[in-house]
Formats: sequence, structure tokens, C-alpha cells
Amino acid sequence: MWDSLSVMTLKQLFKSYPYALDFFSSLPNLQQREEYPIAEYFATLEEDTLQDLGIGRQDFLDQFLSFMIQMEKLKEDKMKVDSITIIGGNDKYGKSEDIELTIHAGEIVCIVGPTGSGKSRLLADIEWVAQKDTPTNRKILINGQLPDLKCRFSVEHKLVAQLSQNMNFIMDLTVEEFVSMHAESRMLENIEEVTSHIIVKANELAGEEFAPDTPVTSLSGGQSRALMIADTAYLSSSPIVLIDEIENAGIDRQKALRLLIDKEKIVLMATHDPILALMGDKRIVIKNGGISKVIVTTEKERSNLATLTKIDQKMLAIREVLRSGGSIDQISMDFEE
Repeated sequence: MWDSLSVMTLKQLFKSYPYALDFFSSLPNLQQREEYPIAEYFATLEEDTLQDLGIGRQDFLDQFLSFMIQMEKLKEDKMKVDSITIIGGNDKYGKSEDIELTIHAGEIVCIVGPTGSGKSRLLADIEWVAQKDTPTNRKILINGQLPDLKCRFSVEHKLVAQLSQNMNFIMDLTVEEFVSMHAESRMLENIEEVTSHIIVKANELAGEEFAPDTPVTSLSGGQSRALMIADTAYLSSSPIVLIDEIENAGIDRQKALRLLIDKEKIVLMATHDPILALMGDKRIVIKNGGISKVIVTTEKERSNLATLTKIDQKMLAIREVLRSGGSIDQISMDFEE
């Protein structure tokens, strides 16, 4: 690896491997030396700088190479997930679920059931890649096989991104800074372009647009959810997305799901919304803490979805009129228009 890196300038290195900047960022006069070949940069580091770091020249070079190798290995180790399989356990009364369900990339599976029935527990089992070691005794397979331990316990190899009902930011960053930081951590090129694209997509989902320089702590609940869905679609390396009720988030729900599906994510969503439930390829019905049955969405249900969507669009239009201080006296209530 050194042979290819040594002839690069620092500027070329940071463009090709953005994460490399983290290794050098604390060193003095970095910007003035960006045109130096890397080999020359290490060879001409001042002794005072090395003494301040408490390290010898060769050891410092070895640390740099080790850092680059480890970071590249992280990129290569990302597992491609084509499917997950849920092998049933039992409900809260001990009754066997007697089910084996495989979900493929690009599928939407909705989880439905009364409040408190156990929808979130199923999402948690999938997030933890349960191996009969949770209260439900469920077992989760990845690509039809037992998962590697790193899928369960390693942050770097986390398979699941979860979007919860409440998303609150506490960091003092603008939207642009937040997305850029995530893009940089994913070792992407063209960070500015990617960041701008994600903010545009988030604003397509949000009920009310926000600017790149908006502090993330100032975002509304719907804006926060819109930003995290766009960020998850474009930046998250997690192939599985778990969504816990987005119907009350103030975002375009159907666009949000299409965005995730276009990125070949496996999407599982707990919902009470009939439109979202019928958008899924299948619905998992939860009762008494267990999987009661799995229903494949039929063509008849798809046709009913079209009618429900018209009603929903009408309701959204009415909501916007009322929110802006208008009157709905002249709006037709004929939902079959």
C-alpha cells in the first residue's frame, strides 16, 4: 500500500481517502504542505513536532500505514445482506409462533397489531439479531445463515438502522455540518455534493422546508424524521431499516418508503396507518406478544390503496389550508374525485 500512497500529495490523499485527514489534522502547517508528496512530508517532519507527539519518525509512518489499512478493511468488510429470516419463538403466554419468514432486499414488510401487542419487541429482536436469547425466543438468520458475532456486537458492522418515533438532536451543529460529518465518517468522495443532495431529498419529504444552516436542534419532529430518513437512505451502511410508526411524523410517508426501497434496503415498519400497511408486500400481524399470522398484500387491497391514497391526499390538502390560516368552505368533500 505504501508504494501507491507515497507518491501522492497530501491534497490527493485527502481527496481519495477523506478519512485520512483525521490522522493529520492535529499537525502544524498542514495546509502549507498539501502539495508535498507523502513520502517527502514524513521525511521532512520537524524533530520538535515528533518530540511533541512522543514518537519516532518510523513509528509515526508505521502508525499511518496501519491506520490506512484498518480503515480500508472496514470498507471491505461491509456485509451484503440479501435477506433476513425470522424463525418464530413464542408469545407472552408461551404459545409457539410456528413460523419461518424470509424477507428479501427491496421488500417492505409492515408490522401491525394493537398498541402494546409486541410490535416494537419484534423490531428489537431483529435489531439485536436475536438467537433465542430474548423473551420471545425468536431466532434471526442473515442470508439464510447464523450471523457472525460482529453483526450483533460490533458498532462498525451494525446491520440495522432504526428510526424511532421520537428523534431529538442534542449536538450543536447545523444540518449541513451534521450530514457532512456523517458523509466523512463513511469515507465518501464529493462530500459537499452528497450533503447537498441529502438535504434536498429531506426537504422533499418534510412538511416544511429547512435551510442547510438550520441548527439541528431547531428542527421540528417531522423535519428531524425527514432528515434521518434521507440520511439513512444515502449514507447508512446498514442494509436493514426498522421504522417504528412514521404516520404522525409530518412527512410524505409514501415518498419516504420509496426512497428507502430504491436503495435496496430491507424495510420493516410498525404502523397503525392503513395506507402504509397496504404499501407493504406483506403484513406481520402481532397478538399477545407473538406473530399471529403473515398476510401477503393482494391485488384487491392494492386497488383499495389507490382509493385510500386519494382520501389521504385530500386530507393533506385540507391540513395545509388550515395550517396556513385559510378556510375549507369551498373545498369539496367528495373523496372520489
